Order: sequence, then C-alpha cells, then structure tokens
Amino acid sequence: MKSLRYGGLLAAVLLATTACAGAGGGGGSAENSINVLMVNNPQMQDLQELTADNFTKDTGITVNFTVLPENDVRDKISQDFSSQAGQYDVATISNYETPIYAKNGWLTPLDDFVAKDAGFDQGDVLEPIRQSLTAADGKVYAQPFYGESSFLMYRKDVLDAKGVTMPEKPTWQQVADIAARVDGAEPGMKGICLRGQPGWGQLMAPLTTVVNTFGGTWFTEDWQARVNAPEFKEATKFYVDLVRAHGEAGAPQAGFAECLNNMTQGKVAMWYDATVAAGLLEAADSPVKGKLGFAQAPVVRTESSAWLYTWAFGVQKASKKADNAWKFISWASGKGYEELVGKSLGWSRVPDGKRASTYERPEYLAASGSFAAQAEAAIAGAKPTDPGVQPRPASGIQFVGIPEFTDLGTQVSQRISAAIAGSTSVDAALDEGQELAEAVAKKHRGN
Repeated sequence: MKSLRYGGLLAAVLLATTACAGAGGGGGSAENSINVLMVNNPQMQDLQELTADNFTKDTGITVNFTVLPENDVRDKISQDFSSQAGQYDVATISNYETPIYAKNGWLTPLDDFVAKDAGFDQGDVLEPIRQSLTAADGKVYAQPFYGESSFLMYRKDVLDAKGVTMPEKPTWQQVADIAARVDGAEPGMKGICLRGQPGWGQLMAPLTTVVNTFGGTWFTEDWQARVNAPEFKEATKFYVDLVRAHGEAGAPQAGFAECLNNMTQGKVAMWYDATVAAGLLEAADSPVKGKLGFAQAPVVRTESSAWLYTWAFGVQKASKKADNAWKFISWASGKGYEELVGKSLGWSRVPDGKRASTYERPEYLAASGSFAAQAEAAIAGAKPTDPGVQPRPASGIQFVGIPEFTDLGTQVSQRISAAIAGSTSVDAALDEGQELAEAVAKKHRGN
C-alpha cells in the first residue's frame, strides 16, 4: 500500500532499509523448514529476531525469512502466489488482498487447522479483524499479526486552554468547528492534519471513511459508479475545504509521516489517522507525550466511520508444508507470542489490535493506557462489510476490495490532491474520477 499501514511509510521512517534473512528460495528443501515472505515493518523485525530461540527451539522447524519493503513484498507475493510457484509457504497479506487471493484459489483455508488447535483461541480474535480475513465462501484464509483502525488525536492542553471540550464521538462538523477555534492557538500551529498526499492508501484512506459517513460510496451494490454523486462530492468538498482553511502546511504532499512530524512538533492541534500513531506520539521521547486526548473517528450519518487494516499470515495453496506453516502462524498470531514480546522486548512493542485478551493485560494497559481503550473501541466498531449507508458490491472500509482499486484509488487521489493544492476544482476532479470508476464498474457489470 502506498501509505502507512504501519508496514508502509512508518516502516520506511523507522527502518529506511531493506532487510533480508534466510534463503527464502527453493520451496524450503529441508524437510523441517518453511519459507516465509514478510513486509519489513518493526513488528516483523521483532518476530524475525525471536523466532530461532523460541519457535524453532520448541518445534524444530527452521524458518527462512525473506523480508522486503511493502511495495516490493506485495509484488513478490503476487508473482509467487498467482503462479502457485510454491517458493514461499507463508506470506504477510492484508485484509485487502486476502479475499481477492482466496477467490483466485491462491490460499489454503485455515478453518481445519483452527478447529484442531484449541490453544489458538480463534474466538479471542477481534470480530472485525476475523471478518475481514474471511472470504465470500465463509472460510478464514489468514490469521492476523496485528491490526489497526483510525481515530482522532488531539492536543488536550491546547483545547483546554481555548475552553474546548472534544466529544468522545465527535461529528465532522464539530471537528471542523474546533479546528477553526484552535487554528493559531500557538505560534505556527494549524487546526488539523489530514492526508493530502496522492495514493490509494494515503489521501484516499481517510477521505473514503469521510465519504462513507457522509452517505457516499464508490460503487452501488449493482456496480453503478458514484464518484461524482452528491454525497461523494459533499464529503470531498468538506475534506478539501477543511484542509485548505485549517490544515497543515504543504498538505498536498502530506501523508502519514508528515502528519506524524507535524503533530509531534506541535504544528497541528488535531490529527485524524491510524490508531497505531498513538504509540509513537506517546513514546517516551515524544515532545507531546502526556498532552494528548483521543476520540473516535468523526461521523455524520453512520454510527462509526473508522477504517480497518491488518497485516496477517496466509499459506500458499501450493505449499507442501501446510502443517508446519500453520504451526508457525499459530505461534506468531497467538497469545503466547504477545507475552513473549512483552517480557523480552517491552509491552509497547506487542503486535496489538487483533485479540481481545491483549486489552485485558495489565502490563499492556500500563504501557498504552492513554489510548488503548479508544483504539480497541475503534477496531471493534469497524464494519468492513457494512461501512456506509448502503449495500456495497465488495468489502472494505477505506478501500474497495477489488484488484482494480489500487490504480483507481490512486488516480482519483491525484486529482483530489490537485484540488487541495488549488490547481483544480473538486467538481472537475470527481467528474474525471467518475469516468475512471465507470470503466471499472462496467467491467464488473459485464457489459
């Protein structure tokens, strides 16, 4: 994804390198080994570090990791899984790819493994996460490593100084009004940061959640494109106007990393984005640690509007080592692994956002108490199959779960980013977007 999803830009910000370990080739010729292809984010780096001395020591199964940047790993996974080459037994896939790959017959269903593995405790996996990794046939095709949603982060001290109280579940109009009141509250401070950088997973991620709650949709259930429909236009104009009036400097180029920097450096009073950002803002060395409040994703017509994303592990259908692959997934996605990370690396590094039990651990809550409850509520309230006011033809909240969306979303986002920059109008941007969306819709209608 051309964004942060804690595996994208944030990984680049934190790591800025490609990390590879293990052979990752030849289908894992050693009988008691598996090949795992992973995205190079911080949590996966921790997993890599802990595997040999724990999983391999306990099971005798050697894990050969190939770890690549997000765009590279998506390309490599797509190539290997689509051809069913069988080079990799396990790969990290998200809730965007999982239903698509399952439909194409590229993944092994995991239900039988789950049924025989009482210790895994599938019932502990948060329902929206589990649902997002379940295909149209009702079978589960991946297990989560960690999950995230979206919510509103704000400088509580700044709002307090202005006599402003943030509702726990604000509306977008309330947020816009507050942004106006706190704009300029401190020298160089703007009211809010919202992504304006082009990309299906950059600008279009938060904006699509706004479209959903304003009553809009990319497509109707019968594949009618609605990108320039009144509700989509109203939401987009609201977003663009808010950013232009009270948003961050350089908004057309601002993605997750830029908004993170703005919030950390006191250049904005609010930020609507991924729940995973809270841990960075509340880190021990953060200048704004202890100054923040957190609220649910703003709404208009829906009960909730938060997005949902998870990095998960899937097993290639062509793998000859599905049993060993499951043992690895069960360990990496299990409660025991979270405890291992907490005790050996620190509870702030636990791959959270996937299990209800995580939010009951006193040690975890002590490390993330200021935002844990709001983050869990955001994930629990996400509705990947029912994100708006009308039925959808494909699952997804901040994306449409079809292969064409990566290109469609990016192209439309480029036009909307231009509207944020003032070089085109929202109407013109969405009229062009409608033509692009109609071409996709026509293909799915079969005419």
